[in-house]
Amino acid sequence: MAEEQNKLNQPDTTEEPIAVELAKKQREVSISQFFERNRHLLGFDNKRKALMTTIKEAVDNSLDACEEADILPEIYVNVVDMNNDRFNITIEDNGPGIVKKQIPHIFARLLYGSKFFKLSQSRGQQGIGISASVMYAQLTTGKPAKITSKIDKKHPTHYYELHIDTQKNTPEIVREEIVEEWSDKDHGTKIELDLEGSYQKGDQSIDQYLKQTAIANPHITLIYQPPKGEQLIFARATDKMPRRPVEIKPHPYGVELGRLFQMAKLTEAKTLQSFLMKEFSRVGSGTAKQICENAALLPKTKPKTMSREMVESLMKGINETRIISPPTDCISPIGNDLLEKSLRKEINAEFYTAAVRPPSVYRGNPFIVEVACAYGGEQPADQSMKIYRFANRVPLLYQPGGCGITKSVIATNWRSYGLSQSSGALPVGPITLVVHLASVWVPYTSESKEAIAHYPEIIKEIKLAVQECGRKLAMYIRKKRRIQDESKKRDYIQIYIPHIGSALKEIIGLKDSQEERVNKLLKSVLEKKRGELEEIKVDNPEYDAEWAKIGKEKKKDNKEEKGEKGKEKDKSNKGKQEGKEREKKEDKKKK
Repeated sequence: MAEEQNKLNQPDTTEEPIAVELAKKQREVSISQFFERNRHLLGFDNKRKALMTTIKEAVDNSLDACEEADILPEIYVNVVDMNNDRFNITIEDNGPGIVKKQIPHIFARLLYGSKFFKLSQSRGQQGIGISASVMYAQLTTGKPAKITSKIDKKHPTHYYELHIDTQKNTPEIVREEIVEEWSDKDHGTKIELDLEGSYQKGDQSIDQYLKQTAIANPHITLIYQPPKGEQLIFARATDKMPRRPVEIKPHPYGVELGRLFQMAKLTEAKTLQSFLMKEFSRVGSGTAKQICENAALLPKTKPKTMSREMVESLMKGINETRIISPPTDCISPIGNDLLEKSLRKEINAEFYTAAVRPPSVYRGNPFIVEVACAYGGEQPADQSMKIYRFANRVPLLYQPGGCGITKSVIATNWRSYGLSQSSGALPVGPITLVVHLASVWVPYTSESKEAIAHYPEIIKEIKLAVQECGRKLAMYIRKKRRIQDESKKRDYIQIYIPHIGSALKEIIGLKDSQEERVNKLLKSVLEKKRGELEEIKVDNPEYDAEWAKIGKEKKKDNKEEKGEKGKEKDKSNKGKQEGKEREKKEDKKKK
C-alpha cells in the first residue's frame, strides 16, 4: 500500500503529446499581418504597379466621397520623383472631408469602411484600398502617411501623421495637430505618401488610368502633375452629376442556400410572408404568397424556426415564381451616348455603335452591362482587338487574361460578324471595344480589384451585349464590302468608256467635242443605272489627337532605341572582324 502511495506522489516524467506542443504555437493572425506578407494580393507586387495602385485607390475614394455629398469633384494628383525609385505622391480633393475621430481608422486600419454592408454602386467595397497603400508606404520607406482634412468652413483643419500597427491592425498616431492650412477652402481631404515605385508610360501607366477615369467620369476635373513633363488638365465635360445610386435590398433570384438560411435566422420578421417582403426587393404581398405556395410552406411560418429542408423548399419556390427584375436606381451606368462620345474622342474610326443590356442578377446582386465599339479608320488592321475594361466607372488595366470580360469577348464568334479570329483568341482587325460592368457588388477575382470573376450570369450578359454590337458591326462591314465591290465593277466599266467613244468616232466619224459628249453620256448612264456610290470616309470632328496620345509611349523613342541598339551591334561586329584580321596577320608573321 505504501509503495503504491509513493508512486502516486512521484511527478510524472512522461513527455506531453506532440499535439500539445503544436497547440502552444497556434495564435491568431491579424489581417494587417496577412496582407503585409501577401501584399501582391492587393496590387503591390511590383514597383510600377504599386505606384499606380496607390493613386488609383486615393482617386477612387475621392470620387466616391464627392458623389455621396453631391459635389462636383475636383481632384489634384501630384507625383514627384525623389530618385532611387522613391516617389512622393499627393492627392487632394474638394470632397466633404472626414470627421476627426474617423481619420486614423480610415487611413490606418484595414477592413474598415461604410461600403461593405450597403447594396448600392460604389468604387470601393472592402475598406482595404487606401489603408493598404499607407501600409505599403510604411513598409518601403518607413515614413508615415500625412493626412489633412476639413469638413466645414466653421471647423478647423486637422492634420495627422499615421502608421499602422500591423500586429493589432490599429492606427498609430505619430503626430496630430490643428493647422491653419486651407483657410480659403470650405472642405476637402489631402493625403501625402512617400513610397517605392517606378514611373513608366504605356497602357498600364498612371497617365492611362487617369485618362480613362476622366472618360468614364465626365463630371470630374482632374489636374495631374506627372514626374516628367508638363501638367495635364482633364476638364469636366458636363456639370451634371451622375444619378446618385439608391441603397436596395438583395433580389431573391440568385440568393444562395446558406445566405438565405442565415437571413431567416437573423430577421426580425414574425412570419415567412413578411420576411420575404421586408428582406428582399421586388417582393410584394402577392409575390410572397405565390412563393410560399410554390414552396408548399405556410405564409405564417416563423422564419427563425425553419429547418434546412424548409429553406431549400423556399429556394425552389423562389426559382419557380416569376419576380420583376431588380430596380436600376441602385446602379449608375455611364450611358450609350456618353460611352460612344468618349470613344469618339479617343479613337478616330469610321463606324461607332453602343449597346446597353437590361438589368440582370447574380447571387441576388443586380448589375448592368454596357458595350461600345469603334471600327476602321486609323486603327491597325493586322493587330488583335483592343479592349477597354471598366467596373463601376473604374478602369481595369491589369490581368486582362484572367478577366470575365476578356473571356466573354473571346467566346463570341467574331467570324460571323466579318472579322478573322483564331480558336481561343481575340479577333484580329481595326476594332476597339469598351465594356463597362455596373453593379452594387462587383465580383473581383482578388482584393486588388483588377479583373472580374467568371460568373455565368455576368459572362452571358456581356456576350449578349457584345453580340448586339457585333450584329450592327456586321451590317456595316457587309455594306462597306458591297460598296467596295461596286466601286471595282464601275472602275472596270469606266476603263472601256474612252475606247467606246474612240471606236464610235472612227465608225461614224464623230468630232472631238462629240466624242467627249459621248463619254459624258455613257458615264451619266452608268451613274443612273448603277445608282450613286456612297463614299466611306472617317468623319469624326470629336476626335482629339493630343488627348489620344496621353498615356502612350512615343513610337519615335522606340525607333531611336532600336537604331542605337543596331549601331552598338554594328560596332561590336566591326570590332570582332578587326580582331580576326589581326590574328590572321600575326599567324602569317609567325609562319
